[in-house]
Amino acid sequence: MREKSTEKKNKKVRQKYSKHQLRAKWGSTFFLIPSVAGASLFFFAPYIVVIYYSFLDNPIGKQFVAFRNYASVIKNSAFRQAVTNTGVFSAIAVPLAVLLSLLLALLLDNKIPFRTQFRSFLLSPMMVPVASIVLIWQVLFDYNGAINVLITRFGGAKIDWLKSSYAIVVIVILFLWKNIGYNMILFMAALSSVPQDIIEVARLESAGRFRIFFIIKLRYLVSTIVFVTIMSLINSFKIFREIYLLTTDYPYESIYMLQHFMNNKFKSLDYQTLSAAAVLMSLVMIVLIVLLFKLEEHFSKDLES
Repeated sequence: MREKSTEKKNKKVRQKYSKHQLRAKWGSTFFLIPSVAGASLFFFAPYIVVIYYSFLDNPIGKQFVAFRNYASVIKNSAFRQAVTNTGVFSAIAVPLAVLLSLLLALLLDNKIPFRTQFRSFLLSPMMVPVASIVLIWQVLFDYNGAINVLITRFGGAKIDWLKSSYAIVVIVILFLWKNIGYNMILFMAALSSVPQDIIEVARLESAGRFRIFFIIKLRYLVSTIVFVTIMSLINSFKIFREIYLLTTDYPYESIYMLQHFMNNKFKSLDYQTLSAAAVLMSLVMIVLIVLLFKLEEHFSKDLES
């Protein structure tokens, strides 16, 4: 009799628990509806429309042309130049942004003088509007700007920074100045979460600073490094705003980016070419981000083991 009563009680408890689980599931689903609806309306739906336009001759005629727009885009010399420039810029600016911000975070992780002031100074570019940043760079790198005045004082010749091969250098410096502070804060937060007991044991074993960093800290920083790399990569594609304000629609060829190509196609109402270029760019970004996450997963498993 006792066993039967215990079974009945257990059955009632399981039924109550399953009902509670069902209510919680329906409740969470209900609260997710606005987010899913917003993402579908403002992200997925426009992206599907872009893919749809990339297979048409134009948005008015709506004649299906398969992959003709993609072939036309790939053969376009301006598109190739823009892809090359964007790739070169990202390959230079993104690793520098990650490396320099990590070095600054390691420096500020130590008890150095004026640590707080230095951190605030590096974060200040985040509070400066884009228009003000462009104005500062124009004052510095104009043909008659402050940098050229300084160069001529020391007997050098003026450089047309934004209309020569030096233009990419100017834009990389601008990108680093804008993004290093934010990346540095992320790395500092990650460094503070590294287990101190492991570091203390390593020090007792006479491990030096470099060995502690490469063997212990770097392994705990993998997730943050991947995140900072992804954010820096995305931000490198947003540098168009600053370049556009500095040089308008058609800058010097070394800083003619993918966004310039797309912006000019949008102005000429060439939506099908614009859509095809946008889909190709998004595919490349997806592949790069997936590879970075795979890399993070590999190192995370190594850390767990």
